[in-house]
Amino acid sequence: MTITNMTENHWPAVRAIYESGIATGNATFQTEAPGWEDWDKSHVKNCRLVAVEEDQVLGWAALSPVSSRCVYAGVAEVSVYIHPDARGKGVGQQLLYALILESEANGYWTLQAGIFPENMASIALHEKLGFRLVGRRERIGQMKGVWRDTLLLERRSNSVGA
Repeated sequence: MTITNMTENHWPAVRAIYESGIATGNATFQTEAPGWEDWDKSHVKNCRLVAVEEDQVLGWAALSPVSSRCVYAGVAEVSVYIHPDARGKGVGQQLLYALILESEANGYWTLQAGIFPENMASIALHEKLGFRLVGRRERIGQMKGVWRDTLLLERRSNSVGA
């Protein structure tokens, strides 16, 4: 498996993986994957990775800015999605680790993740790589008329902004 920078050519596979995450009901509040242009505009350009094996995208990870205010320029939200057939095989750990390194190389001092409490695998992955639970955001959003909570996890860099 190789971790490489995501390009527009990866988008069909990335979108399919994103849609499989959406279908679980425990990965995101999104109800459908956007087109490439909208996704591209909403994610940091230099922190987008894919895990590829034999020309198949196994998963992806990317950062989104949390604010347009300059004081938060080094803070970003993490997204990590793994193909259903590749889950539980260490792909997520390798992607998130590579994303952490890439984020620090690009000046990010804090990464955050909003995770549904039911998504135990994602919580465990983030905690394994140094994220800590900051708090629970109760009834933060609705999915199909049902209020959902999210857990807010963050990872502070030891080298950037220290």
